[in-house]
Amino acid sequence: MGELQIKGKLAKEASRFLALASTKQKNTALLEMSSGLIANYETILAENEKDVLTAKQNGTPETMLDRLRLTKERIFEIANGVKQIADLPDPIAQVDGMFQNEAGLTIGKKRVPLGVIGIIYESRPNVTVDAASLCFKAGNAVILRGGSEAIHSNLALVSILQQAVQHASFPKTVIQLVEDTSREVAKELMCLNEYLDVLIPRGGAGLIQSVLQTATVPVIETGTGNCHVYIDANADFDMATRILVNAKTSRPSVCNACETLLIHEAVAEELLPLIEKELSPFDVELRADDKARAFLSRAIPATQKDFETEFLDFILAIKVVTNVEDAISHINQYGTGHSEAIVTNDYFTGLKFQNEVDAAAVYINASTRFTDGFEFGFGAEIGISTQKLHARGPMGLQELTSTKYIIFGEGQIR
Repeated sequence: MGELQIKGKLAKEASRFLALASTKQKNTALLEMSSGLIANYETILAENEKDVLTAKQNGTPETMLDRLRLTKERIFEIANGVKQIADLPDPIAQVDGMFQNEAGLTIGKKRVPLGVIGIIYESRPNVTVDAASLCFKAGNAVILRGGSEAIHSNLALVSILQQAVQHASFPKTVIQLVEDTSREVAKELMCLNEYLDVLIPRGGAGLIQSVLQTATVPVIETGTGNCHVYIDANADFDMATRILVNAKTSRPSVCNACETLLIHEAVAEELLPLIEKELSPFDVELRADDKARAFLSRAIPATQKDFETEFLDFILAIKVVTNVEDAISHINQYGTGHSEAIVTNDYFTGLKFQNEVDAAAVYINASTRFTDGFEFGFGAEIGISTQKLHARGPMGLQELTSTKYIIFGEGQIR
């Protein structure tokens, strides 16, 4: 029996134990996890530094190093996220909508864990903790498969989490890490139907497409983020500039960062030079259409591919549009269904944009950077789903559960 078969069998057994655990038992373990991360932050940093050094030697761009790098502050934020998950209501065993049918049966729906969840992800070691703690609170065992670039970080984090759950009287196999980071083993995980109930990929377009094309296990797709900010003719210039700069530059390597600016032709001449000035300290490369380049001093011509691309870097595509309908049409053609924003002082234009843009999160007068489980009050997130079945948007505890019908009778037969 190979590594994955063994881990799958152990996870299935552990999931049955975990599914019956009380909220108090699970919360105790989560608080142990949080404390363990804080107590061992120096060990985590030392292991993370090995990954960062290797990535630098391999020529990894700085924006991607940012996804990999941990700091004391980030570790404490991650630990606080685990503590927040402990504070959240437990979705398991909630019963919705009891009713009685014509036969006199009392019927309801009870929320239950999915079972065993597999997570395939890249670069970001915070996903290790976010995924493990959310799956655990929702009563699921988890098998984690991170990328080779973060293996030292992930080994350290999982070891700490396993010690914490054991200290709280759970089997450590409720959280497991696939230590073999080869593609062959990843493909094997995608087809581990005997043990996995669902597989969730987190990463770039290449990883997600590979999982969708290869997996025989049911997949919840967490999509790439080709996100837009549209500045309307009635926008407040200062607000529009602040939102755009934040959405593009605060952390360009994440999926909720803005990749394309759409701007109404009525304000392009006046506002684009101001935006260019505010972006200049960040050395953002501007790739603009012909109309926009007429008002910019250092933009290069944009291609259609630029409008299709999730850059994950200090690069911004820019297009001048004639009206909100034009902006909506562009977004629905090129967007990935992740996060979209409009900046406008016109109430009805904002609602039109919100109603007609097809995305998991649509903002009026706010940065796309808020699409995040922590910001939405979920403590953390398992990913941001861009599909429309089962879950959409930041996935918290509820999205990691299923339901079963529970029926009470008094001897009825049909």
